[in-house]
Amino acid sequence: MPRLLTLAVALCAALSFAVGAFAQERQPNVLFIAVDDLRTELGCYGADYIHSPNIDRLAATGTVFKRAYCQQAVCSPSRTSLMTGLRPDSTGVYDLVTHFRKNVPDVVTLGQHFKQNGYYSVSMGKIYHGGYDDQPTWSEPARKPKGGSGYVLAENKQMVAARRDEAKQRGLKGVQLSRAARGPATEMGDVKDEAYTDGAVANLAVQTMRELSKRDEPFFLAVGFVKPHLPFTAPKKYWDMYDRDKIELAENPFPPKNVTPYSLTTWGEMRVYDGIPKKGDLTDEKARELKHGYYACTSFTDANVGKLLSELDKLNLADDTIVVLWGDHGWKLGEHNCWCKHTNFENDANAPLIIRAPGQKSPGAKTDALVEFVDIYPTLCELADLPLPEHLEGTSAAPLLDTPDAKWKPAAFSQYPRGRDIMGYTMKTDRYRFTAWKNKKSGEVVATELYDHQVDPAENDNVAGAAENKELVAQLQQQLDAGWKAVKPK
Repeated sequence: MPRLLTLAVALCAALSFAVGAFAQERQPNVLFIAVDDLRTELGCYGADYIHSPNIDRLAATGTVFKRAYCQQAVCSPSRTSLMTGLRPDSTGVYDLVTHFRKNVPDVVTLGQHFKQNGYYSVSMGKIYHGGYDDQPTWSEPARKPKGGSGYVLAENKQMVAARRDEAKQRGLKGVQLSRAARGPATEMGDVKDEAYTDGAVANLAVQTMRELSKRDEPFFLAVGFVKPHLPFTAPKKYWDMYDRDKIELAENPFPPKNVTPYSLTTWGEMRVYDGIPKKGDLTDEKARELKHGYYACTSFTDANVGKLLSELDKLNLADDTIVVLWGDHGWKLGEHNCWCKHTNFENDANAPLIIRAPGQKSPGAKTDALVEFVDIYPTLCELADLPLPEHLEGTSAAPLLDTPDAKWKPAAFSQYPRGRDIMGYTMKTDRYRFTAWKNKKSGEVVATELYDHQVDPAENDNVAGAAENKELVAQLQQQLDAGWKAVKPK
């Protein structure tokens, strides 16, 4: 009997060792959280008046990238760039109607690469731009929540339905139909979270996480939240977190001095909503209402992120899961007398990026390193110990999770087109933002912008034309023309 007992103990020990070894060898899961139109106006970015406790909780255990930049400040080009690891000039996607497979049909996307390396890749919510999903990226078709809508109040639903019917009768389709069928810019429904689309997506993500935790292979779970994208619709309890009378309007509600004809927009994205003037400025009252709605939607998204993080904890997966949260670009809330995105200014190009990885050596740190959204693809590959595809045009930022103050690349690049003929290329360095507006055909620089963030962080004075900056402009133009390949960290 003692001999049998000894053998049994030995066998149990061997099995325990094998299970432990398997657990150590298994690659980490990935929880990939996309947020639409999210500014770096969060508690963990220094905005203590914003209620974002869950995102702040993620930041306290991960790394906050204070200077992360999208490649183009509009949904589809930005998301395409991030998911393919290619810059807009390589994908050929500068608008909301071009699918990247048209121009780079064989590119292996981020989720596809993880799928090809043993991961179960699944998505829900907005990852790619609406209507332009990519089947090869996922192990199964994108999951869709039951219930949830953009508006919950009957009068707003009726308005949207009537406008959609009228637009269809006029023969409108696609983006034109979507723009014509808009309701009010804000809505406050006294409802449960799941009555709105993002709340339903969060619940579906929680259910999916429970299912995926039982699979043999690691998962790549992509969850996309639409808010705080227009319209600013969220449950009443999130509006109640803010006192509208105490919300401050933008400190610089005016165009920059010496601004170029290509720099700003007339924020047409917002003007299609009911209650927004077709031309001209907003009243202070309307501006406060919109900021109130944006803040409420930010806190709504924060609560939905919290549900995912809490479920990771409940499933004991937090220590085995890489979590990345990113906003696809920034957003203006009255700065430069503008709203929305669609520019090369700091407000639009800079967006939140937070990454938490098992075993990182500096949890809770913030880094000032210049990083780009094309860096996310190689970063996740390195953190998951996957090979890097040869086509990638970014650099892994994984070392910054251990050494957030490491010397890093000296510039980040973005771009934005103006009409058919002009492309604005912009570069953020440690001190400056430099933008050159070029004729696409001839390559001629037709206008330049230079903002000195050391003295003008809000970008209120374009000093590119100042005589004393002539040599500096020439140097920055040369650096911009050399491009991203010349600034890789060594």
